[in-house]
Amino acid sequence: MKFKTLAMLGELSEKEIEDLLTEQVIGRIACYADGQLYNVPINYVYGEGYVYAHSALGKKIAMMRKNPEICFEVDNIESVFRWKSVIAWGRFEEITDIEEKQMVMQRLIHRIMPFANNAPDHPSHGITENESDIGDKVELIVYKIALTQKTGRFEN
Repeated sequence: MKFKTLAMLGELSEKEIEDLLTEQVIGRIACYADGQLYNVPINYVYGEGYVYAHSALGKKIAMMRKNPEICFEVDNIESVFRWKSVIAWGRFEEITDIEEKQMVMQRLIHRIMPFANNAPDHPSHGITENESDIGDKVELIVYKIALTQKTGRFEN
């Protein structure tokens, strides 16, 4: 009779944490303000210790403006017993410099668009139906999260 080996749980190395943050394009931001927690998925790009993202004005932005301390989570789940997960803590910083905003939007476009299924998809799809609405009908808020602490776990 053969016995199946037990799954191994463990901690990700710093390199594995950085790799997972870099490889993924969808993560979750958890924020807290006025006695309320809020956890929401976002499209993002990671680099130089920052999570870069964009949004329209809404609950998430309003909460992060009140309390910029956030928690960020990203994972890669292959199966119930084969996964990697990173939890990071950091600080929300709204980007107001036009050149930095443009640079971040270009990075987001280059990172996210290869995953688009339809030709009319655009990187602000969750913000507005039409890309042309950005700037005219909808304010685009570009921000970064300066990560200050990271931890990672895995099972395989």
